Amino acid sequence: MIDPNTIFNIKTKQEFNQKALEVFKYQFENNRVYRSFCDLLYKTPSDVSSIKDIPFLPIQFFKSHEVLSSNEKIKTTFTSSGTTGSITSKHHVTDLKIYGRSFNSSFNQFYGNIEDYVILGLLPSYLERKGSSLIYMVDAFINLSNHPESGFYFNNLKALTETLIKVDSEGKKVLLIGVSFALLDLVETYQFHLKNTIIMETGGMKGRRKELIREALHKQLEKGFGVDIIHSEYGMTELLSQAYSKGDGVFNCPNWMRVLTRDTEDPLSIQKIGKTGGLNIIDLANINSCSFIATQDLGHVNSDGTFEVIGRFDNSDIRGCNLMVL
Repeated sequence: MIDPNTIFNIKTKQEFNQKALEVFKYQFENNRVYRSFCDLLYKTPSDVSSIKDIPFLPIQFFKSHEVLSSNEKIKTTFTSSGTTGSITSKHHVTDLKIYGRSFNSSFNQFYGNIEDYVILGLLPSYLERKGSSLIYMVDAFINLSNHPESGFYFNNLKALTETLIKVDSEGKKVLLIGVSFALLDLVETYQFHLKNTIIMETGGMKGRRKELIREALHKQLEKGFGVDIIHSEYGMTELLSQAYSKGDGVFNCPNWMRVLTRDTEDPLSIQKIGKTGGLNIIDLANINSCSFIATQDLGHVNSDGTFEVIGRFDNSDIRGCNLMVL
């Protein structure tokens, strides 16, 4: 068993690399699905000397298999959104304290103490279903906030507008976190001139609106809210960590998370810094599931470790991976 403290205490790149190799060995030995995947690639811990050698599990496995590295009882299962009849991802979590420590520590690393903020959640599509890891996180933020105005606003845009204008004008630090389509609905109904509020979009039109490129979306939101920049949160059901952007779509990872890119034609090949490819994510907070995930997002990694997302794979399966029959 790996002590979670050793994950969240990571400070340097060297410490991260060492811990990632340790987690790989642990999950190779304790995760039946991941072990089978590695066996098909003829990869064992003795073959892996750097993080670039580690096999990344295609994210679709969370739809078809129970991805677990722990024998502990499952405390909750986070599920992805999906259209009616579609197969959704399931992330089984055996220790919710690890998730809580991950999102609290990550927010604190980039924004400071969550208790200092008024937290306003505008996430109607997520509230309409059960099992959202994002709702779990924002609900925890609301409960940690020292401000009575904090809360979720389902479809009551008038009440949200009144609260937002009030707390912003009072000089309080405000975080409005919302799904893209709902934030657009808000600024098309009301106009703002905010001075003390962070607007953070979590992406996605969820079938409610036509998809927009990031630049167009942020431009509309900046104008509507009267702010200079739009922040973004990058997370997903299959991860217990989040990356944050403070503008221009450039995301920073917490100390226990890292992003690499793989060749779209050769999914087992890790690319050099700066080249566009499929995003592979190392999330060491996923100690009890799988920390090494090949996502369906396209993007590139910058020399300072930040990354940008430019789109998704057009096809439903990751090209070149024919190992889904495990």
